[in-house]
Amino acid sequence: MGIRSFAAELLPSALQGFQRVTTAAPAAPKPQAASFAALLDKLGYLGKPELKQVREAFKFADEAHLGQFRASGEPYITHPIAVAGLVADWRLDAQAVMAALMHDAMEDCGITKPALIERFGAPTADLVDGLTKLDKLRFSTREEGQAESFRKMLLAMARDVRVILIKLADRLHNMRTVQAIAPERRLRMARETLEIYAPIAHRLGLNQTFRELQELSFACLHPWRHAALEKALQRARGHRRDIVERVEQEVLRAFAAAKIKVQVGGREKTTYSIYRKMREKHTSFAQMSDIFGFRIVVGSLNECYLALGVLHQLYKPVPGRFKDYIAIPKLNGYQSLHTTLVSPLGTAVEFQIRTVPMHAVAESGIAAHWLYKAKDKDADEAQHLGSMWLQSLLDIQDETRDSAEFLEHVKIDLVPDEVYVFTPRSKILSLPRGATPVDFAYAIHSDVGDRTVAARINNEPVALRTELHSGDVVEIVTAPGARPNPAWLNFVRTGRARSKIRHHLKTMELEESRALGEKLLTQALRAEGLQPPPTGEADAAGHALWQQLIRWSGNRTRGELLTDIAIGRKIASIVAKRLARLMTEQGARPDAVTLTLGRYGHDDSTPSHALVMVDGSEGASLQLATCCRPIPGDTIVGYLGRGEGLVVHTADCRVGKRLAERDPERWMAVEWAEEPLRTFETAVTVLVRNGKGVLAQVAGAVSASQADITHIDMGEDRASETTELKLLISLRDRLHLADTLRTLRRCPPVLRVWRVKP
Repeated sequence: MGIRSFAAELLPSALQGFQRVTTAAPAAPKPQAASFAALLDKLGYLGKPELKQVREAFKFADEAHLGQFRASGEPYITHPIAVAGLVADWRLDAQAVMAALMHDAMEDCGITKPALIERFGAPTADLVDGLTKLDKLRFSTREEGQAESFRKMLLAMARDVRVILIKLADRLHNMRTVQAIAPERRLRMARETLEIYAPIAHRLGLNQTFRELQELSFACLHPWRHAALEKALQRARGHRRDIVERVEQEVLRAFAAAKIKVQVGGREKTTYSIYRKMREKHTSFAQMSDIFGFRIVVGSLNECYLALGVLHQLYKPVPGRFKDYIAIPKLNGYQSLHTTLVSPLGTAVEFQIRTVPMHAVAESGIAAHWLYKAKDKDADEAQHLGSMWLQSLLDIQDETRDSAEFLEHVKIDLVPDEVYVFTPRSKILSLPRGATPVDFAYAIHSDVGDRTVAARINNEPVALRTELHSGDVVEIVTAPGARPNPAWLNFVRTGRARSKIRHHLKTMELEESRALGEKLLTQALRAEGLQPPPTGEADAAGHALWQQLIRWSGNRTRGELLTDIAIGRKIASIVAKRLARLMTEQGARPDAVTLTLGRYGHDDSTPSHALVMVDGSEGASLQLATCCRPIPGDTIVGYLGRGEGLVVHTADCRVGKRLAERDPERWMAVEWAEEPLRTFETAVTVLVRNGKGVLAQVAGAVSASQADITHIDMGEDRASETTELKLLISLRDRLHLADTLRTLRRCPPVLRVWRVKP
């Protein structure tokens, strides 16, 4: 029994994931000294000119690695040959095989990219370059160098998927021979493989590679646990052999009676997947019911559903355990019907039903594009979905300049579990499990995400942090003036949403900071009796002045200098004095009118001694201090903190006074605008007599005064007769605060109420 022959003739490689149910899963191949002759045997699908190019690449790599040896003592060239052999198993083209043979030539042998281009052409050289780590000496830490190398590789992969296929083959062979290297490096490599390379293999549908990378990493990281589970699996095979053979016989008879030509193959969970499931569900090995399963391979799509009917007639299905991944494929292109049935002895057995091309995609994913040459939409589905994810890497790269942050976004997107939700027009979107309406909005378009204000799920209004579930119909409500909220970063799940939100917030912060920095520098320069020189290359003299100032400050651009002034890294008065000296050297003279202007706000209709007006529209560059929580009507001052932007305190704030004594040159005058654009929060403490309905009475009093409670802290002492309620109240100004305090004092349970000051 086991696998029948008709699909094996069509596609031997596609069926290599099958195994006889009653036998053990094949162990990872034992590393052997790879020979070029064995590689050539695998390359029968290439033409003679291509084989000639591969031979030249082998000679080049052999000469480059001459005298080099692996940690196991073998000649180094055995590793590139083995990697090329794995690439050949996927039937990749000659350029990929050549790149696999030379993938370490640039990194380890000092071969330059121009030399490779000259000898083997630009496409092959680009593949090798994409696989080459960056020089670690450029980076301050190993982690920084590693993150930048990953970033380079993933971006090269987004341009050409063969890069990651070769890299995965390289990592797979390294993991097969990992026992030869030092223990510390071995553990680091295994952890890296489990966290990054195995998930990438899964994300691209390379399930066979994914499972082997997981197994090898698990055996390396937890050898005792791996050995214990292996022994338990061997015992389980013996105990369950009879039931497995009986199920297989009955299934084959049922399909023969229905005249459907199928193969029945066995599926056994890997030790790592068993280990992970035991940890997640806190179960013992004896409680694991789905260690064994069956794969049914049929000849056509229609026969998949006919086969499902045959199985459901044979055994009773378990309710809620049927999944149709053919109608709605997984994110990595995987397609199959999954159903769990109750076997004759009462145990649950899972069946997976698929066609031959679907099996090729299930085992080889995006590599099935090369492996399965016949034009078939099932094989192309993996290529299409894989390309979508690769394109998303380029989108994330556009908004992310930090390598570690880029790697963090990629890791987020490597989550295998997904949910399937619908747009109001019935279009299906796949999102990671735990995704929210904000993730959904950014999956549609970044402009939709940026302008999101509310969401509806199944026509019901919901909070933006609500977790989506499969089958939900999601509708996003947008507003033209809306902007991303920093709080969204606490609950969004996709790398795309996270990178778009961060990019937008950074852009806003830069724009606000530059505007504030320009305002501060202009005012400081007016105090010197001068107007700022013009910007732009059209005015040669003004452009030269700015370039001199930028070089003196150590900044790269004028915008960066203004940002540094706004966030307190540089003092506006000092920069203004330097600029005034440069202007004086070029013949500029202080002007009396400008000196007078220096004492007034430069863009307000009424004179004001304040440099900055606070109207409530402040962003990241101007903040209200949380120690004193100023509101309109308070006398206020501004402190230009180091890297914090302008922080506004009340004039009598003790924290502010201590800062003023320490850095007097960082203080400046600020004033409230005549008509603030929003309400402001301040802290109030209410001492109340404990009793029934006290909180409701206090909240009613605040509401009666047309104020809002944004936060309540009742403390932890609930046994006393009195309680202090600490409230954050949103108000218009000091007059509104006074009215609210009077209303609270008239409330019967209130003993005392006061505004909190540091």
